[in-house]
Amino acid sequence: MIIDTHTHFYDPTRPEGVPWPSADNPLLYRQVLPEHFRALAEPCGVTGTVVVEASAWLEDNQWILDIAADEPFIVGLVGHVDPNVEEFGGNIDRFAENPLFRGIRCGGGYFDDVERGSFLKDLEKLVEKDLELDVLISKQHFGQLLEVAKRMPELRIVINHIGHVPIDGKAPDSEWLEGIQRAAEYSQIYMKVSAVLEQCKVEPVPSDSGFYEPTLEAMWEAFGEDRLVYGSNWPVCERASDFATAFGVVEAFFFGKGEEAREKYFWKNAKAAYKWVERS
Repeated sequence: MIIDTHTHFYDPTRPEGVPWPSADNPLLYRQVLPEHFRALAEPCGVTGTVVVEASAWLEDNQWILDIAADEPFIVGLVGHVDPNVEEFGGNIDRFAENPLFRGIRCGGGYFDDVERGSFLKDLEKLVEKDLELDVLISKQHFGQLLEVAKRMPELRIVINHIGHVPIDGKAPDSEWLEGIQRAAEYSQIYMKVSAVLEQCKVEPVPSDSGFYEPTLEAMWEAFGEDRLVYGSNWPVCERASDFATAFGVVEAFFFGKGEEAREKYFWKNAKAAYKWVERS
């Protein structure tokens, strides 16, 4: 079993179009739907996906949930529901009625000042509904993230895209390293090992897993085998390389950690973080 916890689905051909990506992006501006992903992912052994929001439009949460109703390959959705607005609680109540709705994602702007607005109170709603929080942040946001974790020990948090650390084949950035080590002290924080090749600062992007090993090993040493989670970031990962190459880099690293660690990375840790829905 392999659960990819980071895919994006959208369709620019809808009458209303899409807010992202823009039409001037020829790589990404196309139909990106479950059947397109399965054609690439199933040959690598992927058996399901947790979709992550790619649209700031509230009703696009429902659009994904409607697609998922007839697509058992989708085992969860991390939606886009903006905190710091009066309607937040009602919106969460609405979408949480669907068991496939597993949480929301917030960008780094919310972690510039977590005391602003109703942000912290809104996150308590996620705890109430047993939902998780994906965070799209960089190293400068770790301090505020840890403040949230400290105040809400029951809130499961998943850092996206390895905290956007640049990868050059050498030891990773020391500030990022200190940040993830501190984050790993909180048992409810997970690291999504996604968008690895996109962080590469070398061109062409190497396909050898050894190039990424200093960064991957740093996350392994910090979070251990129980809190690292697989995600591809498809189709955005294609800005760096094809799906199979990106998959092969992380598969090779975790293969070297043993079968138990590999299973945890590829699906068991995702089950703990997202409580995704098993579907037939």
